[in-house]
Amino acid sequence: MDEPATGPGASRMTAERAVPRGPRPTLVAVARLAGVAPSTASLAFSGSGPVSEDAKARVLAAAAELGYGGPDPRARSLRRGRSGVIGVVMDERLSDAFRDPVNVLTLDGIAEVAGEAGASLLLVRSPLDDEQGLGPLVDAPMDAVVLVGCNVRIDPAVAVLRRRNIPVVAIEADDIEGAVPIQLDNREASRRAAAFLRDLGHTDVTIVTLPLDGSHRRGPIDAEREAEGIGFTSLERLRGVRGVYPDSVAIEAAGSSVEEGRIAGVALFGPGGARPTAVVAQSDVLAVGVISAALDAGLRVPEDVSVVGFDGIPLDDSLMHRSPIRQLTTLVQPFVQKGQAAARAALAMLEGEAPQPASFRSQLRVGDTTAPPPGA
Repeated sequence: MDEPATGPGASRMTAERAVPRGPRPTLVAVARLAGVAPSTASLAFSGSGPVSEDAKARVLAAAAELGYGGPDPRARSLRRGRSGVIGVVMDERLSDAFRDPVNVLTLDGIAEVAGEAGASLLLVRSPLDDEQGLGPLVDAPMDAVVLVGCNVRIDPAVAVLRRRNIPVVAIEADDIEGAVPIQLDNREASRRAAAFLRDLGHTDVTIVTLPLDGSHRRGPIDAEREAEGIGFTSLERLRGVRGVYPDSVAIEAAGSSVEEGRIAGVALFGPGGARPTAVVAQSDVLAVGVISAALDAGLRVPEDVSVVGFDGIPLDDSLMHRSPIRQLTTLVQPFVQKGQAAARAALAMLEGEAPQPASFRSQLRVGDTTAPPPGA
């Protein structure tokens, strides 16, 4: 059994535990103690109006004495009829979403614009990743929602938001009725990358894709698998390459990571692998994994195999320390700008203004990982 506390601080500690906590101090009480009107005290905290330095000092001193930390945001939300929150829905498990730098950088863009407007962000689990189905979208306190990379069967979720009269912005999604689109040229950009490889002389090209759904499958994509796929970005990028190489082999990765790219690369370059002369990976981290597997198999990049990525994210040079490669050939997309445009559209709708859809273009950046095929 613990011994009772003794010593100089014991009586104080006992007293502190014994004193019941009173109600939360109010702004009115602060104003009364400071000798100012409640409206003056409110302006002193918000900084939104003219208040003398003397009055502001008295208000802050009174607040410190009473233990008042500022206006209750819940009360402010009730007065305004808004939560002050923009929801962000990612169409994959959040634990997976934050392994992909593109999602993080897109979220940076959303947060930057929302923060400047005084709005907060709430990450909402995808309906595909919730045992309660659409529960979070029904109950979450949100003024607007930004969908990030949503699949082509997201309509039931959007219908729930529409019934709640919540404005919706969709980043890289199929056409969704009532949602403001923020698009990226996924199909056309992938077609340009494939055309670049064709012009170098490559005829044997394999595609390593992002997941086609949330099942975390790996392996070859046949016609049936492609037909049942619901990943909008993955399918668009796949169709772009197929526009140049209609019969190209495609391998699905279970996620966007270096390790998933390495697993796909082992299947291509290991014993019995197809060993194409070029690989189009649907993300830069997948491309780095493919390059790692090629080097492990004794191949040179780009002399024996060319690799193209997608995104243009900063890469750690140590990932390619076994070769002279310093820059990946990739499609550079404006991920931060996409997020900023989405947040601006959401805020415009909240203010009753016409939101501006946006469409962004990726740029092909030629690096050290592409060259003509061997013997060309």
